[in-house]
Amino acid sequence: MLETLILSRIQFAANISFHILFPTLTIALGWLLVFYKWRFNRTGDAMWLNVYFFWVKIFALTFALGVVSGITMSFQFGTNWPGFMEKVGNVAGPLLGYEVMTAFFMEATFLGVMLFGRGRVPEWLHNLATVLVAVGTSISAFWILVLNSWMHTPQGHEVIDGVVHVVSWREVIFNPSLPYRLSHMLLASGLTACFVTVGISAYQLLKSSHHKPAQRSFKVAITAAALLAPLQMLVGDMHGLNTLEHQPAKIAAMEGVWETERGAPLLLFAVPNEETRSNDFAIEVPHLASLILTHDFNGEIVGLNEFAPDHPPVKPLFFGFRIMVGMGVLMLLFSWFGAWKVHRGLALKPLVLRAFVVMTFSGWIATLAGWYVTEVGRQPWLVSGVLRTADAVTPVAGSSVAVTLALYLMIYAALLYAYLRTIFYLANKSLSESPVPTSDTQKETIA
Repeated sequence: MLETLILSRIQFAANISFHILFPTLTIALGWLLVFYKWRFNRTGDAMWLNVYFFWVKIFALTFALGVVSGITMSFQFGTNWPGFMEKVGNVAGPLLGYEVMTAFFMEATFLGVMLFGRGRVPEWLHNLATVLVAVGTSISAFWILVLNSWMHTPQGHEVIDGVVHVVSWREVIFNPSLPYRLSHMLLASGLTACFVTVGISAYQLLKSSHHKPAQRSFKVAITAAALLAPLQMLVGDMHGLNTLEHQPAKIAAMEGVWETERGAPLLLFAVPNEETRSNDFAIEVPHLASLILTHDFNGEIVGLNEFAPDHPPVKPLFFGFRIMVGMGVLMLLFSWFGAWKVHRGLALKPLVLRAFVVMTFSGWIATLAGWYVTEVGRQPWLVSGVLRTADAVTPVAGSSVAVTLALYLMIYAALLYAYLRTIFYLANKSLSESPVPTSDTQKETIA
């Protein structure tokens, strides 16, 4: 059973890791498309339409893969985690149904109009379709985050004969961690979409430095990223305070705090050692962890030893958290530097553009690291205090799970490779397409 549990967890992690790449991009990319279309309608400048047409192709491709990977992921509730739906299906089932009824149907209905309707339907209807697709992606994120947040901070329910029943849908939906987790995820999507846009645009500018649609999309995305990055850090701080209140064991693992202490140091680097229950090779800043987490130099942080043996594995959380924060700092610095350059009308040299190309998928890295911290940090619980992960796993043999895991990994690797190849193919193809001419009086700030 232990082998089945571990393999099932790895398989679900692989599925959700692949799936989350795509909605993380489409949620905010949909709103960038709304902005591009609004700018075209407002100015009449057809160059904005060129930007829109290019990015709507990438949106459609990303949306399709998100739908397909989401369907296969939902199958695993029955195949790998039957105990989950048996015990909390009264909560999970309706919430997933709400997501389909309020979001997916809207997206599916208007996506076709957005992709193929221009010139076939009135312009106002095409504009409305673009807005509603963006709204649909955000509503979808809301319902998924409602369920996931409830799994971390469950309330509004009662357990009768081992089955969870809803007492208050208001409390279930608006559970304590939802505002912070939803805001954190939406901002993560914004940064991911901005850096994908910046990276692909930089790639195009390396090929053709005067490609005007790439100049436009670069400037819009780098400006948005420069605004979103500090806001994400502020929301992350509030999310940390909420997690400290409701999931202190997770915070202790993230910070590598073994013994309850006041004025806990911030570990810049260490190697947590679960055998000795201490940290090796620690480089620390005195009192800083307490200051960040409690806003008090001498604030108390409860140590992992208070939760033994029911605390999450330490190393994945400790290093995952630092990867997430490190990528966030890099995105902040890159976005501020890029925004400063373009708004001063300064040319971006090839070396700088190559650096932005390297940062194309930095949002994915930060998001995956953050999700690993979030989900691994809930262990050994599937629903905190309600359902243990080991009690929900399938009884099938581990060898069967291993076969399906191998198949999933091969298919997902092939799909991801094809997806990335297609994106860069579209980026190269757009360079040879004749853009709609714009007025000679319009000035571009990126050379």
